[in-house]
Amino acid sequence: MGHTQLERWFPGITKELVHGGAHLGTGTAIQYYVDGILRPNVPDAHMLGATRPFIEGHIRRRVLALPNVTIRTAQARDLKISGARVSGVRFSSAADDSTMSDDELEADLVVDAMGRSSRLGKWLLKHGWDQAPFERMTVDLGYATAHFHRGDELPDIVVAHSSPGPASGYQYREALTEPAAITALEGNRWGVVLAGYTNYRPGSDPNEFKARMRRSVSPIREIAERCELDGDIGTFHFRESLRRDFTELSRFPGGLIAVGDAVASVNPIYGQGLTVAALQASALSAYLRTGASPHAAAWSYFRRAGVIVNAAWQLSATADLAQHHVASHRPRGYQLTRWIGDKITEASIIDPVVNQAFMDVVHMRERPKTLSHPRVLLATARALSSRARLKSAPAQPQQTVRSDTGARTRTNNHGENRHMSALSFWSKPNFSGKLHSAESALEDPIDLPFPAKSARNNTPDEYYILHKHGAGADLWSSEHIATLAPGDTWNSEDDTAIGMYELHPVD
Repeated sequence: MGHTQLERWFPGITKELVHGGAHLGTGTAIQYYVDGILRPNVPDAHMLGATRPFIEGHIRRRVLALPNVTIRTAQARDLKISGARVSGVRFSSAADDSTMSDDELEADLVVDAMGRSSRLGKWLLKHGWDQAPFERMTVDLGYATAHFHRGDELPDIVVAHSSPGPASGYQYREALTEPAAITALEGNRWGVVLAGYTNYRPGSDPNEFKARMRRSVSPIREIAERCELDGDIGTFHFRESLRRDFTELSRFPGGLIAVGDAVASVNPIYGQGLTVAALQASALSAYLRTGASPHAAAWSYFRRAGVIVNAAWQLSATADLAQHHVASHRPRGYQLTRWIGDKITEASIIDPVVNQAFMDVVHMRERPKTLSHPRVLLATARALSSRARLKSAPAQPQQTVRSDTGARTRTNNHGENRHMSALSFWSKPNFSGKLHSAESALEDPIDLPFPAKSARNNTPDEYYILHKHGAGADLWSSEHIATLAPGDTWNSEDDTAIGMYELHPVD
């Protein structure tokens, strides 16, 4: 949603950013893994791959090009209040308070964008106004960022993200795969982020950083193995989430609003900061378009902004409370909310309809209450019920058979013949195989791991998606491995590659 809002305020900014080196990921170029399992594709998803300074630099140039915008470099010292409204700010152009007296800048509307360390509350108290009450949640997050040189590896991926889920209890230390994320950046680089809580926070040692990457999902492992580190590793500590609720005040001066982290700063691991700020800018626009006087108390704006903050806070706080070390009070009904959330997350890993709804909420295109819609809950129940039937069915060897129509089918694990929209084989470690388009049958799935012919007619330009299935109870989930065409060879260099694979013809 943040990307959508940027394009709304700065038409053509996406094309400009991509022309400058950013990457626009859509569809399968965006990969989200939960407990090591790839979520279903969200066809209408789109994400920009670029560093924050790169994006902000382009936005700043666009803003400065506006004829009615002027930049003054100074340090705000205080508010100027006239009666019941803020009429300007007091500022100093010198870094040393003792060398210059404050100047004043008159204003119809003052915007506090000073971030989570905003001094607005102290200034309001100084002038006899109450500061907004705030809520804190200690999370003790640590994260580390690094850049790697980007070559021809993973040409079809812009974003890949791995996080713990229900199977690992959402715990980062005990995660089935290392929590991490990669993004293709300007300047032929990969941006890599690792995260952890308390004493599992990632450090700045390159060997440790790469070792953790190698414990993550395949795209992140590949960067660790094939790409060179570019520069130092940066480490950061985020102690707590906080939000200020201006709507709880009984009085507030006119001519003053707050945006961004000055209103709320949530756990950065969920990537909501820029989106929240962009949505608040839209809320301010909607407020001003109503014709409200900028000199009046902006209650309507704060209510609009509060809806945005509440959505981001609900998502991040619910997830953070799953961490054992987070000692904040669990609200009434939390256990039920957590249980429902777990089931929706489990279903989103295997069901495209549920995953679409889930990711719409994560990316703040929809409010969290969307996940309680009967359509989503029904799809969740159906997906989990289907998975339960597959798990409970008696295991039977898979066979290749011929149907009455002559099309190849296979017997699945609960004895039903299924039209062969996908062909299966078991791999051994460190094998390679070639995708054939001949009509010979699959006889030895180890020596010839790729099936010779699908139920559909092969054409020279037909492509296939290779999936690896999970192990044990997660056999019917799958991870995207590669996209292949007839004649392509795939080499497995991972000594843990043994498992069941499927090859799906692409429509």
